[in-house]
Amino acid sequence: MASYRVAAPDEYLAITGMGIKNVKICKATWVWPFQRVMRFSVQPHDYAMNLQAMTKEKLQFLLPVVFTVGPDVNQRGANTKHPAHQPEAPITGAGSDGTPAGDDYVRDHRREDQGDALMKYAMLLADSGNHKGTNNRQFLENIVKGIIEGETRVLVSSMTMEEIFTEREVFKRRIFRNIQSELDQFGLKIYNANVKELKDAPNSVYFESLSRKAHEGATNQARIDVAEAQLRGNVGEAKRKGEQEREIAKIHAETAVQKTERDIERAQAEAILATRKTELNRDVEIARIAATRKTEAQDEDLKREVQIKRAAAEMERLRASDVVKATIARESKQQAADAKAYEIEVEAKANFEKQKQSAEAGAYKVKIDTDAAAYKTKQDAEAWSYAAVKNAEANLQKKLKEAEGLAATADAYAKMSAAFGGPAGLLQFLMIEKGTYVELAKANAEAIRGLQPKITIWNTGAEAGVDGGHGGGSVANQSSIATMRNIYQMLPPLMTTINEQTGITLPEWQFGRLANQMSQLELEKNSKPNGKP
Repeated sequence: MASYRVAAPDEYLAITGMGIKNVKICKATWVWPFQRVMRFSVQPHDYAMNLQAMTKEKLQFLLPVVFTVGPDVNQRGANTKHPAHQPEAPITGAGSDGTPAGDDYVRDHRREDQGDALMKYAMLLADSGNHKGTNNRQFLENIVKGIIEGETRVLVSSMTMEEIFTEREVFKRRIFRNIQSELDQFGLKIYNANVKELKDAPNSVYFESLSRKAHEGATNQARIDVAEAQLRGNVGEAKRKGEQEREIAKIHAETAVQKTERDIERAQAEAILATRKTELNRDVEIARIAATRKTEAQDEDLKREVQIKRAAAEMERLRASDVVKATIARESKQQAADAKAYEIEVEAKANFEKQKQSAEAGAYKVKIDTDAAAYKTKQDAEAWSYAAVKNAEANLQKKLKEAEGLAATADAYAKMSAAFGGPAGLLQFLMIEKGTYVELAKANAEAIRGLQPKITIWNTGAEAGVDGGHGGGSVANQSSIATMRNIYQMLPPLMTTINEQTGITLPEWQFGRLANQMSQLELEKNSKPNGKP
């Protein structure tokens, strides 16, 4: 009885039997009597192996690899180009690989599997899901691992260890290509190939030695880099410190120059202000004088108009009383008024001209005085500014020269101190060069000049009163030597005090060995009987 079979998404159906020449691969179909159907999975599986291989230099190592392999569902050969439900027709043109499509079809059609990878897999490796499925899966795994192991070892034996390390991608592609060419016979495809890190074979320390070598090299290089970085840091720090000191000195110098420039600008501004004040005072005085003169001129004009109006009023009064008399009087008054007006006008003009000349003379004098004062103020300000600049420059040069001189002197003294064995030697040299010892001797001689010292030695010890008797001369001689010895023994403490207070150390030949010599002389004389040889 016919039935309709459908495969899962990760499965295919392989049908054989009546009406089918070899095998039919599909996802869903009718199954008729005298036909057999088998489901097979196309899920890829991971095959992990830890291969032990040998390189071209006979170096053994472990190569961990993981391959993901499964049936190739994309390469269907003639079954793709001529599906079962379409009639076969002559095909012209070119295929996807550039060869004539008709030739591809003929070549695939003549093959038993017709170029279909799924048909190869179904015919050679697929399990039917029955009790033999586990054995078939183990059989497939053995075939795949055998192909991977064989091709990998062949490829590794043709390469050096350096090539495997440096050309990891090339190594991976060659493994992929060689293994894929073998898996094509079974309709399988490599979906992913992963080559892990190489490991040492048993009783081998090759990679461990390389790792240690790389680690030591990196450590040494890191130490060298740290030392170089510290060197650059110390040099850079000293360099930056020197630059900082130079910049600070430069800023101080620029600050002094800017202060001088500001003082000059302030003096110039004060001079300009004084000049402007003088000019304003002059303009105010001129305006005041001009206003006064104008007021006086207006007063004179008003007085003249008043006089004229008074004369006209008087004439009208006389005309009203007596026409004739008024006429005569008018004419008389008119003449008198004209004369008076003329006199007043002349006098006013004279006064005006006089006052005008006086005002102009005063204004001119004020202008001359103002210009003179302004010019003097300007000259004084410029002179003071120039003097201030020169003084500042001179002081700066003086300070610089003094600093250079002090530095040179200090350097010379340092070299002389090193040459004379230290500061004490330098001090003695300078005192000799400048005649300090001579001056001290002169001062001491001047202090005791004219003195007549009387030195009396009192012996209160064992030598006191030894003047005669048996052997008295020898004992007296010993007493004198002891007295001189005691005097000279006081000199070293005195020289020690002078050294502590002044830093001067007198030569050893002068006072350093006197006490010892006196003691040695006394011992020699005491060792002889009665002071005789």
